[in-house]
Amino acid sequence: MSEDDLKSSQKLIPVVLFFICYYCSQFYFERYGGSGKSPQPTVSLCHNYRLQRKWESLKLNMSRKTELFLKLKDFFWKEHLSTAALPYGIKGSEKFLLKVLAVTSSYKMPANIERTCAVIGNGFSIKNSSLGEIINKYDVVIRLNDAPVRGYEEDVGNKTTLRLFYPESASYNPGIHNDPDTLMVLVPFKLEDLRWLKEILYDEKRIRKGFWKPPPQIWLGQAGQIRVLDPYFLRLTASELLQIPLQPRRQQKPVHPTTGILAVFVALNYCDVVHVAGFGYPEFRNQKEPIHYYGKETMKSMKNSYHDLNQEAKVLKKLEDQGAILYLHRHS
Repeated sequence: MSEDDLKSSQKLIPVVLFFICYYCSQFYFERYGGSGKSPQPTVSLCHNYRLQRKWESLKLNMSRKTELFLKLKDFFWKEHLSTAALPYGIKGSEKFLLKVLAVTSSYKMPANIERTCAVIGNGFSIKNSSLGEIINKYDVVIRLNDAPVRGYEEDVGNKTTLRLFYPESASYNPGIHNDPDTLMVLVPFKLEDLRWLKEILYDEKRIRKGFWKPPPQIWLGQAGQIRVLDPYFLRLTASELLQIPLQPRRQQKPVHPTTGILAVFVALNYCDVVHVAGFGYPEFRNQKEPIHYYGKETMKSMKNSYHDLNQEAKVLKKLEDQGAILYLHRHS
């Protein structure tokens, strides 16, 4: 076979696979649809193929990663060796991480054939949306920081699978606005974040230095529901998704992803279908506009933030245009 023939054959592979997947899927739905029986391996293979093609179409120059959390069993071996410090690596954090991971247990995330996920931002845009019932139907619902649920169920629902947070954004009693089995996922931006969690878990003396805002000194999170997000996700959100430098130049203000855009990237890795709501900020020129569906904070509070909100808005628009995410409500 000539080199030209070989190249032609390789180009036909995706087309052949598409038709195989299509006819296998039709066979599956005709034979098993509504029967409760498990799908055939070929259907799973085709599903995985479609997901891989969808992931590759994003051109993020990275592999899809569905293991979200740091684990004690592989922590000191090869999977999480790092040359970077927090927030983009674990170098220098090993002592605190060892103690934290020793008292948090493993957890298997939902293993549906197709995992549908809703990432619920805290933005004002979700107010009066009446999306609550729809949000509760997703397999996985990801929420952010201390955003309340009680009193806002009609718009934001009340199901929470994962809640991403850091010490300054922690609510002292997670049980108020979360389900009993909600996973509280710490996003460690700095060494003090892990130290805070260690002191909470072991009931040690709290050290208050190192935070831009005092975190809860009493935190009622349950050890069995706590996870630590792998810094891999924040690093790739910054470097690949947002294209911001991991090491700012001297005298340059550091820029980090928001927990919102991080949650979207986590969902793109873990979920098969990603829908979002409550994202977006008002125009910077309108400093009096509210930014959350709760509370009284306005755009003025974001003036000196360590985030590039314009860049994040562009990336979300690009992901929407590519079909990677779908908004559940109108947005600007």
